[in-house]
Amino acid sequence: MRRLSTAEKAVILERSRAGVSSRQIARDLDRPVRTVQERVERLRRRPPAVRRRALRQLSVAEREEISRGLAQRRSFRSIAAGLGRSPSTVCREVARNGGRRRYRAARAEDRAWAHGRRPKLAKLAVQDELRGLVSDKLEQRWSPQQIAGWLRQEFPGRAEMQVSHETIYLALFVQGRGTLRKELHAYLRRGHATRRPRGYTTYNGQGRLREVVHISQRPAEAEDRAVPGHWEGDLLLGTSSTCIATLVERQSRFVMLVKIPGRRTSELVTAALAAKIQQLPTELFRSLTWDQGKEMSEHAKFTIDTGVQVYFCDPRSPWQRGTNENTNGLLRQYFPRGKSMAAHTQAHLDAVAAQLNARPRQTLNWKTPSQVLEQALR
Repeated sequence: MRRLSTAEKAVILERSRAGVSSRQIARDLDRPVRTVQERVERLRRRPPAVRRRALRQLSVAEREEISRGLAQRRSFRSIAAGLGRSPSTVCREVARNGGRRRYRAARAEDRAWAHGRRPKLAKLAVQDELRGLVSDKLEQRWSPQQIAGWLRQEFPGRAEMQVSHETIYLALFVQGRGTLRKELHAYLRRGHATRRPRGYTTYNGQGRLREVVHISQRPAEAEDRAVPGHWEGDLLLGTSSTCIATLVERQSRFVMLVKIPGRRTSELVTAALAAKIQQLPTELFRSLTWDQGKEMSEHAKFTIDTGVQVYFCDPRSPWQRGTNENTNGLLRQYFPRGKSMAAHTQAHLDAVAAQLNARPRQTLNWKTPSQVLEQALR
């Protein structure tokens, strides 16, 4: 079938604008009705938007001024003042386009125009090796932020092997960006398939303790994490009054988990903690910070038996034991709420603690708690 000529296209345009039906136009031109209808539908479509440069982006003229300024050996601050731009804008523009010696305005303009096209393919969709590494680390229960930090340490000179934690979250949660397997979200700490706000409750059903030593009296070396041996503790609660005691060393973030047999009474909790503490060298257990829970009502006896002073936070002040609170959040990935803690053996708790101590932490400059504690002991 021959194509519509330029004259026929002009007739269709003129008569369709005048309100003549496609069937009538087809009879007049002696053409199939479907051919005319397709042409009319194409004319009615909205033309694609013309690409425009955002006002905050550098123009061609500004890039030419930058190139001339570099040729004259002017500083970034001087060039920026002439353009009315921030010095950091000029510095970044030059850095991503070859530096002072290789910067060219035309090449920088072409690169900016090409990189500004949307939509872009996600890096995880293009880089198979990177996607495989991210998937493996997620299955090992690493957080996206830990994965991003580890990639920067492991591949410092390869930009294609580095990705931000936000990109990993987008690949897991955002529709249309799901370049990672859907089931991987189950390995996140809270196992959410979507992002959602979490409510905060100030409920605290614990009673008051007597003759407590306040956290303000804790040694300065414990406050500034100068030496190892100062710990924070709490109970990770399950159903039917079952629980696990969690201990975190403040300097290294090293974690120990203690099985509490039976119900969470003060006698059982303090006895289990005392037995765990006595397995460590004396210099590794100098103090213990706890909340106002009734499970530490026998804190005086605990201090006499172990020689470890217990310091107590203010009621409803979890931020005073921030290291332990953060660790309990990590542990909920292994011990979710609404489950009994009775089935977990001490061997299983030790395995979970070992896995957690082998995960890199941002606050430790992406070292693991085991590595930091080992260096401190040396």
